[in-house]
Amino acid sequence: MFRRKIYDRLLQWKEESQGRTALLIEGARRVGKSTVVEEFGKREYESYILIDFSTASRTVKELFQDLSDLNFFFLQLQLQYRVDLTERRSLIIFDEVQLFPLARQAVKALVKDGRYDYIETGSLISIKKNIKDILIPSEERKISMYPMDYEEFLWALGDKTTANLLRGLFERRKSVGESMNRKLMRDFRLYMLIGGMPQAVDEYLRTNNFKMVDAVKRDILNLYEDDFRKIDATGKISLLFDSIPAELNKNASRYQVSSVLANERADSILELIAEMKDSKTVIAAYHANDPNAGMSSQKDLGRFKLFLADTGLFTTLVFKDKDFTENIIYEKLLNDRLSVNLGYLYENVVAQMLTANGYELFYYTFQNEKTRRNYEIDFLLSKKNKICPIEVKSSGYKTHASLDKFSEKYSDRILDKYLIYTKDLQKDKDILMLPVYMVPFL
Repeated sequence: MFRRKIYDRLLQWKEESQGRTALLIEGARRVGKSTVVEEFGKREYESYILIDFSTASRTVKELFQDLSDLNFFFLQLQLQYRVDLTERRSLIIFDEVQLFPLARQAVKALVKDGRYDYIETGSLISIKKNIKDILIPSEERKISMYPMDYEEFLWALGDKTTANLLRGLFERRKSVGESMNRKLMRDFRLYMLIGGMPQAVDEYLRTNNFKMVDAVKRDILNLYEDDFRKIDATGKISLLFDSIPAELNKNASRYQVSSVLANERADSILELIAEMKDSKTVIAAYHANDPNAGMSSQKDLGRFKLFLADTGLFTTLVFKDKDFTENIIYEKLLNDRLSVNLGYLYENVVAQMLTANGYELFYYTFQNEKTRRNYEIDFLLSKKNKICPIEVKSSGYKTHASLDKFSEKYSDRILDKYLIYTKDLQKDKDILMLPVYMVPFL
């Protein structure tokens, strides 16, 4: 199992909860939820039972129909899984719990009983179709799990030092040097190509072959497509998902729904967008109509951009309908010959890293009233009752007109200004110019 940061959060929950709450881990398919939870059960408890509701027998599922006698319920579970449960020293895992909502409803009674700890894992779990007929337990604590972040990726490659060194340099605002930056960017571009899905990382470590890695990612994308068809038979979600790279490539001020779905507008598909977000396969950045510290109340639900939750999957989705040999991104990005029109890869990976850090994503577009020129701030972060504008550049970093004009317009609201690019850390007046591999420290 790869080392994952969420493991520490599981330890914290176990210590703080002491059986008073169940833990629900939400995340996209194949991000490693089941693996990390089962490893947690092995290491931190005397025994555990993992009930995978994608394969659980009818006998097991029928146990949840009647919880009036929990002694009988636990006895039957132990017999079915041939595991001895010990009070306050055993864990019961409900894996893929969205496939059997009755188990999720049972959490209330099971937690109240207090004998064991409970962890649920699920994908597409917040969709109304999965919970409309059950009572959601208030004893449930939720956390999200994302693809492996850059530090976890480095750990998987056996590098336990680089991230800590970079964190220290960021905190001291020190550059790494031109030659070292080139090496660090090569390493980071590898992450952008492979991504953070554990299966893809494992395939790279086993084969050192991008074609094999790409095949794994295509399998994952096909799995997502199957999930989308189950919750939306019209195929609209699939079309919206597949069109994310093309929409970002337009460099437009929003995702243009009407160009993907004829006769549809953003306002008419809000529920579909919500379902995509719930699946954790995509990240949405909303337009902040009034950029300030309270942007959540100012977001425009009808103006948004969509990103993939994993940039490795993004690189595959761009050429999903073609053979791998035609995927020029792998060669060009790895050799730092990425053309300007593929710069949306950097925007996607920045969105991914900011989301993993717990930020809700916003962006802002505005027009110069005199020249009618349009400007865009790629991301806006809220910190200490102020905002931090971010401009992402894959080239042309010597100019940052959008940041400059935004600063003129909202100077009293700004805490820090960042330009994210591919060069070494430096300052340009009051703008901190950061190499993209330092985004995790924002």
